Amino acid sequence: MTVASRGPLAGYKIIEIAGIGPGPFAAMMLSDMGAEVVRVERVQAVRDSASSNWDVMQRGRKNVAIDLKHADGVEALLQLVERADALIEGFRPGVMERLGVGPDVCLSRNKKLVFGRMTGWGQDGPYANAAGHDINYIALAGALAHFGRANEAPVPPLNMVGDFGGGGMLLAYGVVCALLEAQRSGSGQVVDAAMVDGSAILMSMFWGFKNIGLHDENARGTNMLDTGAHFYDVYKCSDGKFVSIGSIEPQFYAQLLQLTGLSGDAEFANQQDRTVWPKLKQRLSVVFATKSQAEWCQIMEGTDVCFAPVLTMSEAAKHPHNLARHTFIDVDGVTQPAPAPRFSRTNAKVSHGPAVAGENTREVLQSWGVKNVDDLIARGVVKQSVVGK
Repeated sequence: MTVASRGPLAGYKIIEIAGIGPGPFAAMMLSDMGAEVVRVERVQAVRDSASSNWDVMQRGRKNVAIDLKHADGVEALLQLVERADALIEGFRPGVMERLGVGPDVCLSRNKKLVFGRMTGWGQDGPYANAAGHDINYIALAGALAHFGRANEAPVPPLNMVGDFGGGGMLLAYGVVCALLEAQRSGSGQVVDAAMVDGSAILMSMFWGFKNIGLHDENARGTNMLDTGAHFYDVYKCSDGKFVSIGSIEPQFYAQLLQLTGLSGDAEFANQQDRTVWPKLKQRLSVVFATKSQAEWCQIMEGTDVCFAPVLTMSEAAKHPHNLARHTFIDVDGVTQPAPAPRFSRTNAKVSHGPAVAGENTREVLQSWGVKNVDDLIARGVVKQSVVGK
């Protein structure tokens, strides 16, 4: 089967108003899938030096710099909007409206436009205008309370749940949904993606478990999937490294006992007896501490224990399984995750690494049909980086 060189979103044109965290992640996801995404920076972000851009999440996009506090800069952006399929932004509610490029104005220039909005708290509600970060959004969503071990404080899972899983991924999903609907209706709409909403929906399975008594929300670290169970946790090896075990199903649990030399041990016979989980965890800790991570890999890899070594980012990039699947790629000398998911016919490809602010201002504005580009550059309304001359 011939694989197309561009992803499934090839042909879509999307404007990204520069921000941090979930907005750029959503833009990266859309760009990875083949959309032409243009990142709009502030003119103040343009530097005279040709310094490289380290931010992997800005890969694959062209970069223009526009002064949105200047009326002619606003008009330049609106001319881009006329030719775009979607726009995404991550300001607090009301900021885009105050700049003169809110949804009403943009949709009046392009009725099919999808206007994607990324915030922590959402466009309305008592917290809507408050500052916040991932840790706050997942706390209010009822997610953070359930990460951590028994008798310890909740542990923030980096900023993956709010910013990226419940934020940027939700925005990218919402934008694609709205693009599909616009094809049928001929009308665009606003996508209100809030990290508190996204983090809450990621907890759907645990709401189900709570409803049938399988997850005690008031006993963090004692449940099956939150480090309470001896058969679903990480264990330290003799070399200080760790392995992960997820032997939930009875047949997988039986193999775990076999490979750890605990088959036939009466204390391990009743897998779901929660009263003995702490003691069994201690016993398994002693067993795993007798061998190195590499030794446990030799014993358990390829079995049905549900096993994997706990790897750092650098180690993951070199693991044979990830190498075989090309899970990580090299772009301009920088190792990073490859686009995902994969497609049989329109597989995506990263076209280039991150552009610096204003690198493609003249090129993009001219190709998108913006008027009087050279005059705008001369007056400082838009700015062209020396890198892109």
